[in-house]
Amino acid sequence: MAKRVGVDKWLFFTTLSLVVAGLAMVFSASAVMAQVRYGSPYTFLGRQAAWALLGVIAMIILMRVDYRRYNSKKFIYPALGITLLLLLAVFVLPGSHGTHRWARFGPFFTFQPSEVAKPILAFYLAWFLHNRLHTMRDWRHTLLPAVVPALIFIGLVVKEPDLGTALVLFGMTILVLLLAGMEWRYVLGIFAAVAPVIAALLVFVPWRLARMKVFLHPEADPQGAGFHINQSLIAVGTGGWTGRGYMEGVQKLFYLPEPHTDFIYANIAEELGFLGAMFILLLFVILGIRGLRAVFLLRDPFARLLAFGITVTILIQAFFNMSVVVALLPTKGITLPFISSGGTSLCIMLASIGILLNLTREID
Repeated sequence: MAKRVGVDKWLFFTTLSLVVAGLAMVFSASAVMAQVRYGSPYTFLGRQAAWALLGVIAMIILMRVDYRRYNSKKFIYPALGITLLLLLAVFVLPGSHGTHRWARFGPFFTFQPSEVAKPILAFYLAWFLHNRLHTMRDWRHTLLPAVVPALIFIGLVVKEPDLGTALVLFGMTILVLLLAGMEWRYVLGIFAAVAPVIAALLVFVPWRLARMKVFLHPEADPQGAGFHINQSLIAVGTGGWTGRGYMEGVQKLFYLPEPHTDFIYANIAEELGFLGAMFILLLFVILGIRGLRAVFLLRDPFARLLAFGITVTILIQAFFNMSVVVALLPTKGITLPFISSGGTSLCIMLASIGILLNLTREID
């Protein structure tokens, strides 16, 4: 069979559909807030559209760049170094709301280095592991060097603090290692080592502990720690099957916190109903299926591991965001890929899809 010369059109158009849906819902969720804060209902939409355009350009360019160029020390080491510097730089820059997640340049441009860490970690794991698949039992020379950069990235992201993104990085790392052939006994060992750390991060940080208690008993503090999740559930519950109608949501009117970012899926459920929310979920399912299809059809181990890392990163993050909105997981600050307002996330995700699309050219 002749090698395909075109990219996966299902993946391409599903991604564009998510971006268009995201722009529409960002405007709906942020118009009133933007009018009050900045005097124009189009402020957040304008920013998101600019980043979307930049991201689509990056996607189109990268889907034409041969992925083999990334399988080199000349790319991997500088990429790791730059990402590490960016993650460190946020701690010497002014913080916001008690966090150091963003590098801010003026009032309108912000950059989130932890978003860059996701694809760069996927690149590193694919590069390091692709020719070591036969030594996955060697914890000293294979497993330990594989996880050290991941642990450094995760530690810095936790310090920001951004536990949600750290968990995405952790989940992607474990899954890529499993695909590469790591035995389950090592997985259990990693979880045994990590579990006390996660427990400490939850128990000894007061606001995280409050979120855990509210997760178990949402009605306990509806005006305090439980405000976010209770307002989210109200939005989801009042949407019904078909929703209140586009732009007709009530919870976004200063009831639902962050309706254009972390809780945009709740706004979708309220305005477009169960059917609209399921449509967005279906788009992510299609994206996941096409990404995993590429993983299992690609023959190059580096390409397979890279495609898997990119795909599961998007799916894990989408799962976390949607689960928080419907109270399946405790509240954490994590955006819905391609949908939530957030320029760095949108641009980096689109660039990652461009790389994944380039990989689909290699499928026979």
